[in-house]
Amino acid sequence: MDEPRSLIHRFRDDTYPRWILLVPSAILFGIFAIPLAALILRSLSSEFLANALSHQAFHALSLSLATSSITTLIAVVLGTPLAYMLARSRSPGRAWVELILDLPIVLPPSVAGLALLIAFGRNGLLGSALSLFGISLPFTTAAVVMAQTFVAAPLYVRSARVGFAHVQAELTEAAHVEGANTWQLFHDVMIPIAGRVLASGAILTWTRALGEFGATILFAGNLEGVTQTMPMAIYLGFERNLGVAMALAVVLIAVSVVLLAITKRLETPE
Repeated sequence: MDEPRSLIHRFRDDTYPRWILLVPSAILFGIFAIPLAALILRSLSSEFLANALSHQAFHALSLSLATSSITTLIAVVLGTPLAYMLARSRSPGRAWVELILDLPIVLPPSVAGLALLIAFGRNGLLGSALSLFGISLPFTTAAVVMAQTFVAAPLYVRSARVGFAHVQAELTEAAHVEGANTWQLFHDVMIPIAGRVLASGAILTWTRALGEFGATILFAGNLEGVTQTMPMAIYLGFERNLGVAMALAVVLIAVSVVLLAITKRLETPE
């Protein structure tokens, strides 16, 4: 009698807790996976290639790739020194600087677009001064880059800051003992050690910029060949040509999958 009871208890111990974890996990995973699968299956028709290679799709894709690449370059060039200083700083004001830098990550994109328009619009805080030099930013390709930078660059700064902060203090102390100056410590020690984290942050920034919509449509508009990125073309295609919208969405999913796979590979310890 003891052996059947032990088998029953073992079955309960091994199976019951698994179902408690499996069911809610499967439900949430389904919420993510089913819409993506439905979109991909619905878009894979005989007209998929024609829609994906259409004039509108080509211009939207090329503009998205160009602007997101410029955004990532700006984030890396300007964000790496900033992240390094924040990681090394012990100033009491550092927390407030980090708060401002992280704020665009959690703000609704529409708020970001409105803020950019109020600051750099023709009648904005700085728009009047820029107009004196013949510079008008709203509804231009430059406005697309600015909107993407505003919402995506904080992801890089945050990743780089964490990467620099996790460099062992013994290594920096040893570099100082060897006579390394600030630039040598930054260039020869910190960058190589935190390189994988920096690359991962850059890819996340590129991915976020590639999918930016809310801030861009408010600040840059939706002008084909000028400011119409892939998310904008998908939004417009939803009203005019659903086939083009679905084809562009699948292309954007494919690019995002590749970029996220590279990010996962970089985050995996060697």
